[in-house]
Amino acid sequence: MRLLILGGSWFLGRTVVSDALARGWEVTAFSRGKSGQPPAGATHVVGDRRNDADLHRLAEHGPWDALIDTSAYEPVDVAQVTDALADLVEQYVLISTVSAYPDWPASPVDESSPLWPSSPTYTEQSPELAHLTVGGQYGTLKAGCEAAATEGAKRSLIVRPGVILGPGEYVGRGLKLLDRAARGGRWLLPAPADQPIQPIDVRDVSTFLLDSIEAKRDGVFNLVAPIGHATYGELIDTCLELTGRRTEPVCADPQWLEEHGVDQWTEIPLWRTPAGTWQVDGQRAAEAGLRCRPLRETLRDFKSALDRDGLIDHPRQADHGMSPEHEAELLAAWDADQSGAR
Repeated sequence: MRLLILGGSWFLGRTVVSDALARGWEVTAFSRGKSGQPPAGATHVVGDRRNDADLHRLAEHGPWDALIDTSAYEPVDVAQVTDALADLVEQYVLISTVSAYPDWPASPVDESSPLWPSSPTYTEQSPELAHLTVGGQYGTLKAGCEAAATEGAKRSLIVRPGVILGPGEYVGRGLKLLDRAARGGRWLLPAPADQPIQPIDVRDVSTFLLDSIEAKRDGVFNLVAPIGHATYGELIDTCLELTGRRTEPVCADPQWLEEHGVDQWTEIPLWRTPAGTWQVDGQRAAEAGLRCRPLRETLRDFKSALDRDGLIDHPRQADHGMSPEHEAELLAAWDADQSGAR
């Protein structure tokens, strides 16, 4: 198999390149080279996907059985690539997101749920996006990327992951959870501990993508762990286990946390109260062969990779976690409210 990947130096892209090489595939990685190099063994073509001359230079390395696009943001990004490479690529694999559903996270979704109204011609500056929230703009652009891939490629596979964790994760969710568990003291967390969650391991995403390419599988798939695969309490307990259990969880009522202005998803990573957050239907992918390893294994291997390779610095990490000062204020307020209730 001959694979072209747009990206290839970070997290999912890097994992896919390594896994494809391990299968004996011939891999070309196309990126600007600003976030490092792809794994040894891949052909690295340096260029910008928004530069036609760079895309024409990339075309000289084709053809390919499949292209995996990990970095498309605006629909025009996909359209420009398909215009330049459509005759050289048999299958376009687009990494989209569950944010493409306007009903998420408020309500449960499956692959038949409506997408944000969009167009392959939309950009961040399109007036149709001006009235939307940041999340709505992101989802609309991703839905447009899907439309561009479907219209411009010979065959397309669209995957919509939820939260991806595992070795190499740089957004900061796993990092901030482990850091907080290691800091000690009392850790402010949301109840209930048995809240189901659906993070998926980056290696399981990679395996599904490559297996799908081999099987010539098309269509659309949500990529999430099964509902009930893990709980928030298991997430926290694993972080405590991996860091020596020096920290005492204090589980506060979610409504109380909301009333006190705690930012969901960021100040307390992976905590979100809307009913559909962890109710994404992944049955279609499971029936097609997706297998999800235990969350404890994902977190253990993430920490091992972090200890071995060091931190991948990324600005999004600053968005996650709560300052010790703010947490102390909230814990004092929670204690006072609990004392008053008694």
